[in-house]
Amino acid sequence: MKGVVQGVGFRPYVYGLAARLRLAGFVANGSEGVWIEVEGRGTDVSAFADRLREAPPPLARIEAIAERDVAPTGETAFRIRESASEGRRTVLVPADAATCPACLAEMRDPEDRRYRYPFINCTHCGPRYTIIREMPYDRAATTMAAFAMCDACRAEYTDPANRRFHAEPTCCPACGPQVWLADAATGEARTRGDAAVRAVVDALARGAIAAIKGLGGFHLACDARNGEAVAALRRRKQRDLKPFAVMTPDVASAGRIACVDAAAAELLTGRERPIVLLEKRPGHGLAEGVAPRSASFGVMLPYTPLHHLLFDGRCDALVMTSGNVSDEPIAHTNADALARLAGIADVMLLHDRDIHIRTDDSVVRPILGVGTLLRRSRGYAPLPVELGFDTTGREILATGSYLSNTVCLTREGKAYLSHHIGDLENEPAYESFVQAIGHLQSVLGVTPAAVAHDLHPTYLSTRFAMESGLPRVGVQHHHAHVAATLAEHGRRDRVIGVTFDGIGWGDVGARAWGGEFLIADLESSERAGHLAPVPQPGGDAAARSPLRMALAWLRAAYGDEEAVERAAALLPGLDEGERGTLLQMMARGVNSPATTSMGRLFDAAAALLGVCDWNSYHAQAPVELEAIAASAGDERMAYPMAVTASTDGATWQLEADALVRGLTEDRSGGVSAERLAARFHESIARGVVDMCRRIRDNAGLSTVVLSGGVFANAVLLERTVPLLAEAGFEALRSVRVPSGDGGIALGQAAIASRRLPCA
Repeated sequence: MKGVVQGVGFRPYVYGLAARLRLAGFVANGSEGVWIEVEGRGTDVSAFADRLREAPPPLARIEAIAERDVAPTGETAFRIRESASEGRRTVLVPADAATCPACLAEMRDPEDRRYRYPFINCTHCGPRYTIIREMPYDRAATTMAAFAMCDACRAEYTDPANRRFHAEPTCCPACGPQVWLADAATGEARTRGDAAVRAVVDALARGAIAAIKGLGGFHLACDARNGEAVAALRRRKQRDLKPFAVMTPDVASAGRIACVDAAAAELLTGRERPIVLLEKRPGHGLAEGVAPRSASFGVMLPYTPLHHLLFDGRCDALVMTSGNVSDEPIAHTNADALARLAGIADVMLLHDRDIHIRTDDSVVRPILGVGTLLRRSRGYAPLPVELGFDTTGREILATGSYLSNTVCLTREGKAYLSHHIGDLENEPAYESFVQAIGHLQSVLGVTPAAVAHDLHPTYLSTRFAMESGLPRVGVQHHHAHVAATLAEHGRRDRVIGVTFDGIGWGDVGARAWGGEFLIADLESSERAGHLAPVPQPGGDAAARSPLRMALAWLRAAYGDEEAVERAAALLPGLDEGERGTLLQMMARGVNSPATTSMGRLFDAAAALLGVCDWNSYHAQAPVELEAIAASAGDERMAYPMAVTASTDGATWQLEADALVRGLTEDRSGGVSAERLAARFHESIARGVVDMCRRIRDNAGLSTVVLSGGVFANAVLLERTVPLLAEAGFEALRSVRVPSGDGGIALGQAAIASRRLPCA
């Protein structure tokens, strides 16, 4: 039996089912899954198999059941055998799961021996992926191996009628991990056990900032209603404007700060417990600094026993942000937290259950009625995507991109996407990336035959591939985006791939792509169209400065002289000297590479409308532009975006000059930024449809894939998808895998798997 069948209470479930049906035999974990042998009446054996298929344990995910007849041995009892680790590993690695109601009830019961114990768990909940060192999933192969069970826990663990029967992280206050409150400056323990938890709760209520060791790493926490505490956290963490995530104790409290409908409530309470992006509720009462200049809060509910205990004080909403300084990986060991977070936190709540692999919180956004993953990590990783074709003998390691990095490993027709690693900007991030690769190879038992990578030569992920010694498959960035969406949907047909992002290394002679229309499948792609190119003054520096891109688009729309006049009126953040310098750079081609980036056009629009003139975090300007567009109501006016032949005659070009002129002139005429932002999104959506019509007329394709980070934009998707449907297109988009660079590794793996010959 294959699937997620280890670490989810599967063996005890099988034991109980066999006992009820009076069957003899055994169940055991193995490298390839779970082995079951049952002996009894034919009707009972059939009922046993039917029950396994129809109603497995809550966390289980059965992907295959192979059956064969064996000769009866005359056994009279059913038992759980010791695990066997020989053979090729094909079992799925279980993801971490939020604390179940039964464990919470025990933790709240003063008569229970696990009363207020922050590590309570059972077969239906608790740590999995973050504590696993290797498979098969047994206690000895996890970080819980350091804790010997007491007699009481051992009795539960071996009792077939108990909820903790063969639950590997089983523990209690007498034998399991412990928490303690540490002085942030010295690291010395102040108090231990429940007194430490209560001390942190009191400190948060007084306005302190706490570093709290959780399931996949450290959080930095403070009272989300305390403006001074939130401001202090921003200063110390060096995080200017990027929104903080908020944790609330339950759905009702989440509904007091954000708009929570039935679909959102289901996402919030699911066993994955992601951060869910939800519209702010008027009068929410949280500090402005929690999510400044944002229309949404990122809200999550408690997913560990410790989190639940944090709400026993006066706070009903806590900032819970990653325990790091900006651009660094999340801290996950006590020593690392004491070294890196001591200058941020006032107090630190530590524990001695090691986190083997750091795993950030996942982020989900409801779009078009479906929970859409923007960051796929805790609770989802490393559950696989079915590729729909066999990869045996040509297993691929894909190293992903530079931003929002994940890695991917294939095994027997499945692609295992790692947890979110982050931006590969420095050595600590690179070390986390290397650790993630090693861990994934270890738990899956896979030695890759080749490595797939981005074409950009300076990415650290590309450097790893170059130095790996493995055969390499270079994959164009935007082709990988399209392939990731195709792989998620189990598709291999040729499609029109619309891929909008900030930048991706293109083909020879046209490096800075980002507004692309491809004709692609899982093996090859060709460029059919693109956004009209403009110079990107200052190169990468323009990605931080929407003002620069606004000037570049004004120059394209009006010419140099009028662009200066328009910029002087609409872009006060660019002084006369800087305007002149940038125009000269573009005119002379000095450090001003041509770009087709749709992300940079969104930047330009945000600056022209006075929304954002500096990206203090990735995609800030487009995020803020979308936020005001969403507030404009049913604005459906659009500016024309012509589809013309490109200068080389080989592709079509989507022109944005008239769009930029329309925004500029209507802004000067007093039209509100909100209405203009809505018109901008409407124009882009209609431009996409017009370009796809042109490509369909030439290539005969009627399926469109919408991919790339720009399509994390709900307003854009909610207009583009219906318009494509009206025009007769089938639209595919990423839902279970991020549309941005967090999904790139999946696309790389799928493409490389198709390009390599079969073994």
